[in-house]
Amino acid sequence: MTAAAPEALWEERVQRAAHPLAYPALRSARHRPVVRVPRVGVVVSDAAIAREVLLDLDHFSKLGPGAPSDLWTPVLGPSVLLNMEGAEHAALRRALGPLFAPRAVRELVAGGGFPDDGGVLPDLTRRLAAGETIDLAAAVTAQAGAVICGMVGLPPTDDAVRSAMSAARTITGMVRLHRHGLTRSQVTRARAVLERLTAPARAAYDDGDPATVPGRMRDLGLSEREAMGAVGAFVLTGTETVQSFVPRLVAIAHDTGWTGRLLTGDAPTRRRAVEEGLRVTVPTPAMLRAVRADAAVGEVPVAAGERVVIATVNCCRAAGGFDPGRPVDPAVRHLWFGAGPHFCLGMPLAIAQVDAVLDALAAASTDGRVPVVGRRRAARGVLVPAYRSLELRLGPDAEETR
Repeated sequence: MTAAAPEALWEERVQRAAHPLAYPALRSARHRPVVRVPRVGVVVSDAAIAREVLLDLDHFSKLGPGAPSDLWTPVLGPSVLLNMEGAEHAALRRALGPLFAPRAVRELVAGGGFPDDGGVLPDLTRRLAAGETIDLAAAVTAQAGAVICGMVGLPPTDDAVRSAMSAARTITGMVRLHRHGLTRSQVTRARAVLERLTAPARAAYDDGDPATVPGRMRDLGLSEREAMGAVGAFVLTGTETVQSFVPRLVAIAHDTGWTGRLLTGDAPTRRRAVEEGLRVTVPTPAMLRAVRADAAVGEVPVAAGERVVIATVNCCRAAGGFDPGRPVDPAVRHLWFGAGPHFCLGMPLAIAQVDAVLDALAAASTDGRVPVVGRRRAARGVLVPAYRSLELRLGPDAEETR
């Protein structure tokens, strides 16, 4: 039997630490394109079939039993992209679109520096270049928290960042892949935490300052309810994606000898490596849909009211391990961000944050020395699988020493 590659072993640890029950259950279905699992739903592990389901809005919906609406509507309210369909969804998406234009996301990410130390990422570069060992997971968490502060209208001070990240984790940490929704007590707690988190956003909306994200939402014509729902949704679903992905990408690059090419190669090489990293790590391990009318998923008939679980982790990882040189399967491309009208609106912001961190690491890489991974620990009790800590220091590029 062939031994698993180092990156695959660590990815398994990270996934199982986050979801010790649901992840093995999802992976057990990977050899069958579609299978009905009692008390779970119809599980899809084929990328082409998954894309068909996501694009078929007549038969499959984000609203209904076991769909995202069951999870998020009690916490965020009815008017967020996560739990909307049809014309209302399209109108809100159009209204929010300017917030994720290239210039807007660059400004939001660039605003993530702390006044007292000149910025999280410049400090990361300085410390690495000086020969220190840094915790990349902590640095990326701070950067993501600074972006949260920018979205809710808080100045990104250290205390505000910690508080914002803690609040977001409190809510997302309640979500488990094997449950259809939150309990009544969890909903009550989540609402209270979200209210504290978005209070500055409400004040910024009322003030109407277009220099803030909530103020820009008001300027774009969003109602207060729409704006607060959107802020809450982006904070809860977007920050953990970046916080999870960047350390895992850097760890995979280290384990496969790709660090130098990821950080110091040309832009197309980096972009391909980032996309391949997203395919392997799968930011959204599963997507949920409710069956709204009798149909078929692959060769499995489904009835209205049933639940479809798209095992994105199976669909995306079927091609094998990390290999940026492999041709891209069109069925898999960007599937981790969804498809069709529900394709992730926040993708430009996520990619901008990823690029900002990689730029900071690249700035410290000189004379054949790149960040190398030391000790690492997987995070537990999180929605998106992640490293709790990932130590980096400068060392020889593994590819150059082979």
